[in-house]
Order: sequence, then structure tokens, then C-alpha cells
Amino acid sequence: MRRTFVPKGSPVQVDEALADVARGLADGRVRKFAIANPEHAPYGRAAMQALRSVRLWEAVQPMLVLGENVSQAAQFVASGSAQAGIFAYSLAVAPAFAGAGGFMLIPERLHEPLRQRMVLTRKAGESARAFYAYLQQPVARSVFRRYGFALPGEG
Repeated sequence: MRRTFVPKGSPVQVDEALADVARGLADGRVRKFAIANPEHAPYGRAAMQALRSVRLWEAVQPMLVLGENVSQAAQFVASGSAQAGIFAYSLAVAPAFAGAGGFMLIPERLHEPLRQRMVLTRKAGESARAFYAYLQQPVARSVFRRYGFALPGEG
């Protein structure tokens, strides 16, 4: 899940359609908008797709601040260096960011799904095998759900 996030005190409000971001781009309230670099970051590609879906990609490009990864993009927004941005829901609800601003879920129809996987190779050690087994347990699955990850067989 991706979220539009604004830091505390931002002049921009969050909404599913990114309508206030569009107005903020037009009236100068949004001077910087952070996403992960779409050239190599999956969350950045999803952010770009969402912005294209709501026809904001061209308008936001001059204001983009690209993080090397989704965590750096989140830091740009949470610190107030950018007036708004798009990054992972799991970061928006993490303790380091939870009180730093407000966020809104971006509808999944605005971007291709992000699929994350784990593989266990034949050379995996006992620690890797134990971790893999733990991730299959209900307690681990509940953590994934809490941070917004859809699990296999759950949608």
C-alpha cells in the first residue's frame, strides 16, 4: 500500500485523488514532492504510476525530490524538506514516522501491484530457515497485516 503523506504544518491536505496536491502545485504551496527514484525503486515506480493516473506527473516533475529508496523519500517528507510525498504505508505507521504528519491511502487502482517475495536457497543456513519458518506463523502474518501488507490468499 502506498500513502500520500504530508508533514505536520504542511500547507497541503491529503486526499485520495491528490486534489489538494494538484492545487498546491498550481498555487505554489507545493515546492517539493518526494518519492523514491522510479528508475530503481519499486515504490517510486508505483508513485509515478499513481501520479500519472491522476494526471499530475508532468506538473510534479519540476518539484520532485527523489530518494534513493522509499525510506529516504519518507525521511524527506517527515522532516518537512518536502511539503508532500508518496511512500510505503508500512513506513507511515512505523514509530519513527507515525506522529510526523498525516497520510491517506492511494487507491490501488492507480498503480500496478507491488509484489514482494522471499526465497530460500539450497545453501540457506539454519538461521535463514528458522526465519523463513517464522514468517509463515500467524504472529508474523499479523505483523505484516498491521503494516499494510496483503498476504498470499488474502487479496
